[in-house]
Parts: sequence; structure tokens; C-alpha cells
Amino acid sequence: MNPQITTIDRSQTSALATNKVLRNTYMLLAMTLLFSAVAAGISMALNVPYGVSLVTSIAALVLLWFVVPRTANSAAGIFVVFAVTGLLGFGLGPILNHYLQMPSGPQVVMSSLGITSIVFVGLSAYALVSRRNFSFMGGFLMTGILVAFVAGLVALGAAAFGYPMPMLSLAVSAMFALLMSGLILWQTSEIIHGGETNYVLATVGLYVAIYNLFTSLLHLLGFANNE
Repeated sequence: MNPQITTIDRSQTSALATNKVLRNTYMLLAMTLLFSAVAAGISMALNVPYGVSLVTSIAALVLLWFVVPRTANSAAGIFVVFAVTGLLGFGLGPILNHYLQMPSGPQVVMSSLGITSIVFVGLSAYALVSRRNFSFMGGFLMTGILVAFVAGLVALGAAAFGYPMPMLSLAVSAMFALLMSGLILWQTSEIIHGGETNYVLATVGLYVAIYNLFTSLLHLLGFANNE
């Protein structure tokens, strides 16, 4: 057998597999974003209190950390992804209601949504068109997310004890906005170059990046509008 023909066949097979993962990821991501938006709308209509939002968000994190990795290679993984995104969307309802009650709240929400969409489409398109490999960003992003998460807990704990730290909170939001933008670029690159072959995990990664980017922008733009 001609080694060159074998190499071409393997390359074509790899490209087909990558395209399939990419197609399935974007299809599932679109469905979960829509499902999440519906859940948020229901939460807003019911005027769910923030306490319920906190519980659903914690439940989503438990599923994300402990259940998604164990079910990602089975059909059950898809249902778990919808559970995670539905819970996060439902928990977003009280936050959106809070911003919409502000004088410039609708503008803040729509601006955050628009910027999130532009960032996601722009970075995804860049990764797809340039075909650059951004795998080197993985370690930096994971470290940065861990640092931002700990800093966020510190800010939350300080506020709970009556010592709010607004500048730290803003810094955390800015860090998350940058890190989530990087995560979108990195995750898309991983799919393109075969580093991620499971579309369930790829979908979760992109959804979490979009969700955190949107909520971080809400905080930053709300502050910029003196809200």
C-alpha cells in the first residue's frame, strides 16, 4: 500500500471527525442556549428570589464538576448538559430582573448580550479561519480561572460580613471577562486540532465561557452606568 495514500486517508478521516465534533458542538450549544434563555424567562416571570437562584447555580456546579465528566461518553451526557444549562439559566432570572429594574438596566442587559455575541462569533471565526493552535493557553487559563474564583470568594465573603470590596469585585469581573474570551478561543482551537473529541464536553466548555462572559459584562457595564 502506498504510504502517501494511507497518510491522505488518515488526514481525511481526521478532518471528517473534527468537522463532526464541531458541527455537533455548535448544534448542541445553540439548543442549550435557547433552553437556558427559556429557563431564564420563566424564572423572571415567576420573580424567583435570589436565594433560589443561588441554590440552582450550586446544583448546576455540582452536576458540572461531578456528573458531566462521568456521562460525557453516553447519551445521558446530553440530558445532563441540558440540566446544567437549564439550572444556570433559571438562576440567571433574578439577576436579570435586578438589572432591568435599574434606570439604564435594559441598555446594560442588551449591551452585555450584544458584546457577548460579538466576542463569541469573532473569536470562534478567528480560530476557525486562522487554524492557529492555541493549546498553549490551557495552563494559563486554568490558573487564571482558579485565581479569579478564589478572589471572587474573598469578595463575596467580605460582603457577607459587612465589608464590601467593590473594586475587588470589579477586578474579578474584568478577569473573568478576559479569561472567558480566552477560553472560547482555546476551546474552539482544541476542537479544530483534535484536542477535544467529545462534543458534550466541548459544548459545556463553550456554554460556561459564554455564561460567565455575559454575567461579567453585566457587572462591568452596570458599574460604568453608575448602577
